[in-house]
Amino acid sequence: MNASFFQANRARLGEKLKGGLIVLSAYSRLQRSGDMAFAFEQEANFWYLTGVDEPDWKIVYDGTTHKSWLIMPEVDEVHRIFDGVLSMQEAKKCSGVDEVLSSNELTGLYQRLSRKHSVVYTIHQPAHSEHFNFSLNPSIAAHSKQLDRYFGNVRSVNKELAQLRAIKQPAELTALRSAIKVTTDTLADIQRNIDSYTHEYQLEADISHGFRRKGAKGHAYDPIVAAGINACTLHYCDNVAPIKSKQLVLVDVGARKNGYAADITRTYVRGKATQRQSEVHAALVNAQEQIIAMLGPGVSIEEYQKSVDQVMYDTLVSVGLKVGDEQETVRTYMPHAISHGLGIDPHDSLGGPRTFQAGMVLTVEPGIYI
Repeated sequence: MNASFFQANRARLGEKLKGGLIVLSAYSRLQRSGDMAFAFEQEANFWYLTGVDEPDWKIVYDGTTHKSWLIMPEVDEVHRIFDGVLSMQEAKKCSGVDEVLSSNELTGLYQRLSRKHSVVYTIHQPAHSEHFNFSLNPSIAAHSKQLDRYFGNVRSVNKELAQLRAIKQPAELTALRSAIKVTTDTLADIQRNIDSYTHEYQLEADISHGFRRKGAKGHAYDPIVAAGINACTLHYCDNVAPIKSKQLVLVDVGARKNGYAADITRTYVRGKATQRQSEVHAALVNAQEQIIAMLGPGVSIEEYQKSVDQVMYDTLVSVGLKVGDEQETVRTYMPHAISHGLGIDPHDSLGGPRTFQAGMVLTVEPGIYI
């Protein structure tokens, strides 16, 4: 992605907000242990508007003048030496902003802009985050509090950004296809050697090796390599158990390349599959093909979900699995959604539309968990 991609994204968002003022913060680094940080991963919306993949930067975009500023964080000399730093020149080149300012110039910029704009748009914490079982990156809440000191009305721009990001541009589709190809090529290597793996961690190691060797940044999310009953824990990621002969192994992985994520699930068997395993797997493949054929621009999302549940219910009944009515049966043996958006985030929002639109990218992930 070159600077023109990020410039166009800022302009499109400004038009959507009818010339509003937009101010977003990057994520901060998070502690891993002691004095060590986790590998940094950028807030997706910030990257979408800037291309900057470093912590604690800010982007300011005035939709009335179409002028943009990046605010560089203060980095002391020790951290410059140990961690490196993105220079003002590099930041301007990758993002295409008009100016890059130091952090001590931010207050003056806010004061000037607040005399012109009473409303400022920023990212708020994601919807339903109270149900997450992890702590949120603190930079988003801290940034909102900072904006409160200068602007009378701080509004969320989450929905507008989600709607823009849901429709993938040609360059984004190219990046997605590249991440997907790395993933599928790596999984083809895994499948050819499946009988050689005696433990989940061996499989994970070869996937990680394949992703990096093929040019990906790494995993877009923690890899899931789940043998036997481990696959019934949907986000299992210990990846340490032995793999027994004739045991099914679920692999849910995705490479990240050029800023975009793949998300692919495969189920393999070590050795020769039993007749029952083959029967259930074939039924699931047939269901997935039916569901993929349902997708297209203009299709009602509500009707899609109803049709998916019917297909999955019929599939479960066909392999002798039924515990009650349609909904109870489907939720018992497939306790997750069938599809989600895919893009910079492995779970990209579609922005709340009623129908699918051209340019959206979705996963189709039916599963049968016994």
